[in-house]
Amino acid sequence: MIIPSFSSRLPGALTANRLADAVRRRRASGRDLIDLTVSNPTTAGFSYPDDVLAGLADPRNLIYEPESAGIAEAREAVAAELTRRGTPIPPTAIVLTASTSEAYGYLFKLLCDAGDEVLVPQPSYPLFEWLTRLEGVVVRPYRLEYHARWSVDASSMAAAVTGRTRAVLAVSPNNPTGSYFTRDDFARLASAAPELPLIGDEVFWDFPLPEAPDDRVSVLASGRPLVFALGGLSKSAALPQLKLGWIAIGGTEANVVAAREKLELIADTYLSVSTPVQTSAAALIAAGAVMREQILERARRNLAVLADMTGRHPALNLLRAEGGWSAVVRVPAVVQEEDLAVSLVEDEGVLVHPGYFFEFAHEAFVVVSLIARPDAFDEGVARLERRLGSPA
Repeated sequence: MIIPSFSSRLPGALTANRLADAVRRRRASGRDLIDLTVSNPTTAGFSYPDDVLAGLADPRNLIYEPESAGIAEAREAVAAELTRRGTPIPPTAIVLTASTSEAYGYLFKLLCDAGDEVLVPQPSYPLFEWLTRLEGVVVRPYRLEYHARWSVDASSMAAAVTGRTRAVLAVSPNNPTGSYFTRDDFARLASAAPELPLIGDEVFWDFPLPEAPDDRVSVLASGRPLVFALGGLSKSAALPQLKLGWIAIGGTEANVVAAREKLELIADTYLSVSTPVQTSAAALIAAGAVMREQILERARRNLAVLADMTGRHPALNLLRAEGGWSAVVRVPAVVQEEDLAVSLVEDEGVLVHPGYFFEFAHEAFVVVSLIARPDAFDEGVARLERRLGSPA
């Protein structure tokens, strides 16, 4: 039998890790499992407007008239939303995508040849490893350091830049650290990598927590010569299933025009955004305000519960979270993070993310979702408290 030769961009073997195996066994046994990693808002008990999907039935959706960057009314709705956030931008600087992940793919195609490099923050979301690898692009990490808050370590960024570096990724607020980019962070970035294009992932921008800094700045207002701000319905309207993302292009006029032209060519090759979601974009974006209010209320409520628990334990440290849907807790490094996470599933019936998933510089950390249903969150936190220490 002939075994096909697959791309080296893919792993040779696809096997579950220990934590995934423990989750599978726990669920198969019929015992309860509280998921404190939930990131899907559609299954987290939020109340959507009854008519949120009404626009998808518009008769216009029976006609296919594709536009490579997206239909004008949808781009106008996105531009209006960014203007609401304080970053005015013309619809001509917007390119629609089916998701933020696809947006990254477009931008890596735009900026990189095979083997080129992009700078990626650590800790951060592990999806970047695969988004880059599948495009033949190499990740070079730069560190976020924690000194009362997470901020860019300029020396690690400068050390990461090589002759093949083509862009810097800035996630604001970061997942999972919850840290926004501030004016000081952009200044550090400018000193370390002054000319490189900047890709700003701002999908969680509209979810500031109580400690969000007043000087947080969108990449569109960073003053750099070429920037791309990413967003979408997945987080801003809690509608990941409708698959609409966007790239907003900023910088000098010449750079914006040149990037837009090439992105249109890339987008025209795929034409992946559906007509119904584009004709409904304005209404869906408007409905997002209702969803953001609910999510913010819950995230702040759950963060307060977590802060109360960790405050009773001198060995536990809740790190500052400025925005987004996650919180990071430093825990005693008495066992490896993977062992701790597996034992929490097996013995306590609670699932958390271990810090190594996100490339923290050292152990030991656990990451929990702030959008879990309040009853499940409270019980999950109580089980963590039972396992991780005795009250002070």
